[in-house]
Amino acid sequence: QVQLVESGGGLVQPGGSLRLSCVASGFDISTYAMNWYRQAPGKKRELVAAITRAGNSAIYGDSVKGRFTISRDNDNNMLNLQMMNLNVNDTAVYICSAVGPSNFWGQGTQVTVSS
Repeated sequence: QVQLVESGGGLVQPGGSLRLSCVASGFDISTYAMNWYRQAPGKKRELVAAITRAGNSAIYGDSVKGRFTISRDNDNNMLNLQMMNLNVNDTAVYICSAVGPSNFWGQGTQVTVSS
């Protein structure tokens, strides 16, 4: 059974940091480009970051450049997102996805930035 399970979300104060993880099962992520998206209430789903299959190249949304870092561990079938200097506009459900022979989506993990 194919699954993407995100973890690491929570409540954090502005300026704080969080590290999200996404563990894949049922398929080999090394053959997939991997992405982090986010969706805030009332807003469209937004691409946060994307990383190539080998992990040697990544792109970021303008709003997170310089603050977020995407990485992957193909040996452990895992995708990560290190988030620093969080602000209230980063509040959203963060969702990982795999793009390749098929497309897969996780259920998401809630990140809330609030004082």
